[in-house]
Amino acid sequence: MKKIGITGQNGFVGRHLYNTLGLFPEEFERVEFKKEFFESQEKLDDFVSKCDVIVHLAAMNRHESEQVIYETNVALAQNLVSSLKRTNSRAHVLISSSTQEERDNLYGKSKREGREAIINWANENDGKVTGLIIPNVFGAFGKPFYNSFVATFCYQLTHGETPTIANDGEVKLVYVQELVDRIIKEIRSGQSTEELFIEATASRKVSEVLELLNQFKSLYFENGEIPALKDSFEHNLFNTYRSYIDYKTHYPVKFTQHTDPRGAFVEIIRLGIGGQCSFSTTVPNITRGNHFHTRKIERFAVIKGKALIQLRKIDSDEVLDFYLDGSDPAYVDMPIWYTHNIKNIGEEELYTIFWINEAYNPEDADTYFVEV
Repeated sequence: MKKIGITGQNGFVGRHLYNTLGLFPEEFERVEFKKEFFESQEKLDDFVSKCDVIVHLAAMNRHESEQVIYETNVALAQNLVSSLKRTNSRAHVLISSSTQEERDNLYGKSKREGREAIINWANENDGKVTGLIIPNVFGAFGKPFYNSFVATFCYQLTHGETPTIANDGEVKLVYVQELVDRIIKEIRSGQSTEELFIEATASRKVSEVLELLNQFKSLYFENGEIPALKDSFEHNLFNTYRSYIDYKTHYPVKFTQHTDPRGAFVEIIRLGIGGQCSFSTTVPNITRGNHFHTRKIERFAVIKGKALIQLRKIDSDEVLDFYLDGSDPAYVDMPIWYTHNIKNIGEEELYTIFWINEAYNPEDADTYFVEV
């Protein structure tokens, strides 16, 4: 079993990597890292000495002073190198750099010099190094106004703000889960590669991304319709957009119910994509679910009975409770990386319609069981 530590564990990419490694408990052991370790040689050395693999993601991306960015990032890499030397570590160190290495700016320079410092340590001390040259990364839970323009646009469009485009250039993008999967592939290989270019999986103008996000806002956020998603980029962008919704205030979403002397009619979902639709009954006091997905899009619609739907982000203790009643039909959509369940809290059978965007495949279920 490989023991893996991640500097910047609580950052955007670090959190995704940490959570994904947790899906393979028989293969990887995660060594906890805290930001303050860089302020204590003893704590940093203790962390480094425990690791077979270190993924160095800790860095400053934005600051009003480029000089501060430069000095901070170089110092972080140098501190890690000093600890590697003090502990006589033979760890495989994967360090994240940026395609901005090629640009004439202090951020790019800091990333290049940090990568070179790790390479020099590896060459002089029989260590292993993988230098990851990474394009623009987007994905769920990124920090708006910091990690990427995608994070900023998604936040603004789900919080009543209007995005503006400063520079409508062509941007090379990689989805955070694609990046994480590649990092894990390199961890498994155990091979040194001083300069490994992570291939962008999409290239779009900023205006093209904003146009798609505006469609998601109109169709999905405002009207509950699952939009047509033409490829993996649009699917990943849609899941990214969904992660910025304030779930506490957005759900449950009430359906429009049409009634006449015959009874009632409710439209459950409009789809631009396919998927699997299921129907269940649940007897009183029984709970279904307690699992999460990393890519699937899913809707729970209560049409009869009383239900409690609960959501919890897997790295959080906060539980979101939503109470639904079939007499006033409503739905809750399941965010990625949120474990979820549904419980019959009434005295009659609970009737629920489930829609998910892909048919169940036991060989690639994307379903991980964790109690809410």
